[in-house]
Amino acid sequence: MFELRLHGRGGQGIVTAAELLVKAASIEGRWGQSIPMFGAERRGAPVVAYARVSDKPIRVHSQIYEPDAVAVFDPKIIEIVNVISGLKNGGVIILNTSKSMRKLKLDSYKVVTVDATKIAVNLKLVIAGFPIVNTAMTGAIVKATGLVKLESVITAIRNTWSREIADENVKAVETAYEEAIGINYGNA
Repeated sequence: MFELRLHGRGGQGIVTAAELLVKAASIEGRWGQSIPMFGAERRGAPVVAYARVSDKPIRVHSQIYEPDAVAVFDPKIIEIVNVISGLKNGGVIILNTSKSMRKLKLDSYKVVTVDATKIAVNLKLVIAGFPIVNTAMTGAIVKATGLVKLESVITAIRNTWSREIADENVKAVETAYEEAIGINYGNA
């Protein structure tokens, strides 16, 4: 079983990203589970979501305490939340940033970065002035982890939204998949 924890802010689409990954797993004939975890539902508030994918039925229904990977949709979250808490040694961190993350203490992790905000803005995936980075981050998650196939995520998007909305989100997934850059630290 592969477990992923997603950190972001309300309105960035992290719950939808977890759901897309699970839908993609289902398309591949696998088992999946997405779990949202948040307090007050408001744009900008810290939000966590979880996704599990397995080749066998999933019997556990709790939050994820020791994820294989962590995706961070807003790099400023790192200042207020310990996003690597419980992350397995050699785990993967996927960060939405245009900056180098070498200053963080990430010695035993593989780090993959992508400027999902830029991708969302360029594709006009913006609501009320806020870039919606979920599909771009989903593309980076797929590249970084191999959790599901890119084609399965694209199918999940097309099954979820109307053609016009789906087309822009597919572009975001594909662009992020191509632009995600991996950095290996320590033992990763």
